[in-house]
Order: sequence, then C-alpha cells, then structure tokens
Amino acid sequence: MSEPIRVFVGWDARETIAFDVCRYSLLRRSSAKIDVRPIRLQDLRNEGLYWRDDDPLASTEFTYSRFLTPYLAGFRGLAVYCDCDFLWLDDIAALASQIDEAMAVSCVQHDYTPSETTKMDGRVQSVYPRKNWSSLMVFNAGHPACRALTPELVNTAEPAFLHRMGWAADPEIGSLDPRWNWLEGWSGRGATTPGAVHFTRGGPWFEQWGDVDYADLWLAELDSMQKGRS
Repeated sequence: MSEPIRVFVGWDARETIAFDVCRYSLLRRSSAKIDVRPIRLQDLRNEGLYWRDDDPLASTEFTYSRFLTPYLAGFRGLAVYCDCDFLWLDDIAALASQIDEAMAVSCVQHDYTPSETTKMDGRVQSVYPRKNWSSLMVFNAGHPACRALTPELVNTAEPAFLHRMGWAADPEIGSLDPRWNWLEGWSGRGATTPGAVHFTRGGPWFEQWGDVDYADLWLAELDSMQKGRS
C-alpha cells in the first residue's frame, strides 16, 4: 500500500479556525490517503527544533518554521506545505501527480506586489521578491537542496534566504499552475474554480475581511465542517 500524501499546514493560535477549515477541505476532497499535520511553533520549541528569537515582522507563528517541512518529513519523498489560510477546492492528489520529482521544490511563482500596507488582524504587509512563493511548497524532501534545510539552517538563516528559496538553485525550483495558490484579491475571481484559494490578505475569520472574494465558499466549508461534528 502506498504511503499517504503528507501535508504540513502552518498553525497559528490566532487562526485556529482557519487551520481547521483548511484541514477539513483537504481531507474532504482528496482521492488519496493524506496525512495532515500542523506545524505548531511551541511544539517545535519543546522538541528543541526551533529556537529563533521572535521576529516583530513575522506575520504568523509559522513564518520560518515552515522550512522545517523536509526535516519533519524525514528527508524523504514528497511533502506538501501550505499556510493555514488556504481553502482547498480540488483534489490534492491531482497536484501531487503534477510534480516533477527532479525539482527540489515546486511552487506557484507569483509576481505579487500587494497594494495594502496591513493584512490579517493589522499585521504589516511586507513586500519582497518572490512573495507568496513559500506559502505553498511541494518539497522533494530527499533532494540535496532540501536536505540542507536542517534545524540549524532554518534557525540561523536570513529571512530573505529562506523565503526567496536561496537554498535551491533556480533550475531546481519547479513551477506550479497558479490555480493551486489562487491569491484572493489579486488573482481575481473568474469563471473557473481555483484548486486552492489563498486568503493571503486575510480571510472571513477576521472581522475586517468578512467580505472578501470566495468568503462565501469558505463560510460554506465552515458550515459543512461544523455540521459534520454535530
């Protein structure tokens, strides 16, 4: 029996409901076995895997810990990482089937320059090259470039080096169809349903972002999840 698709999702105490809906949407639509695991910062600190000082510019608890995904995957096989503010509307197995395993990592290579100065619950909206590339990453965890992402490197490397994927050569970074990381408020709302909507500015679990594109789909997913629990 083949192993399940391992999906590591960033977890933040301010966005627990976003994580729950993201996980539910992944499990609900997957045609393959998947293993969804939260990346919880305090757990990593308790295990001695994360010791960076808190960064006032970090917008989430998983700003840097996401790069431990290959390590947490045992430096083997494919391992998917996504932020918790994703709503999956298509089968993640379809995404996994499109990965070129010769690549160290694959992502949607956005050219994203947000106009807002704040996001989420008032956090600073930083602008930098390759922004949002690291919000969805499919790692070939056994690739030498990924094996370099040890706890020591993740805890000491400059933020730009991590998020701009300086740890991989450009020819080792594969490109994914934009539908798998559809940026709400940037990518638009067309006739075709995205594979995964990313509420990168803030989603309807934040009061000030209750009327964003695709909020209706996220709220419907939340309702379905809650009814399933009752």
